Amino acid sequence: MSTVPTLNGQVIGQAHYATRALLERAAAPLGVKFNQVLALNVLANGPTEPAQLTQRITSTLKVDEREVQRVLTTLVDANLAQVDHDADTPRLLLTDAGHAVQARIADAVADISARLYADIPTDEASAAARALTVVTQRANAELAATPT
Repeated sequence: MSTVPTLNGQVIGQAHYATRALLERAAAPLGVKFNQVLALNVLANGPTEPAQLTQRITSTLKVDEREVQRVLTTLVDANLAQVDHDADTPRLLLTDAGHAVQARIADAVADISARLYADIPTDEASAAARALTVVTQRANAELAATPT
């Protein structure tokens, strides 16, 4: 008799880390780490002010600003991103090489998602997405309300 798992942090974490491991494996040959993937994905939407990008990554990954600055520096040093000083406010944007790497990552994510979510009924996937969104909102609210 199979036991239905309880929705909790352990089950969510196991799914996250297993999926993340697949993404890291796909990104490794491109010379890109997980935190860099997130920054590249944000920058794929267009030039972004460093402060906005830093806020987005710190709030998503729950890392400090120093770590985000390190990630952004590695992207610039690898010629995947550059600073546009011609704008009123300096903004980061992808280089041609950055666009190419990000496109390959996006393809890998689409492939991973297709394999992992292929036979999950739409209503179950939608219910899981709604539940996880609520959990994330509640956890973020607690983090915001409780100083470190």
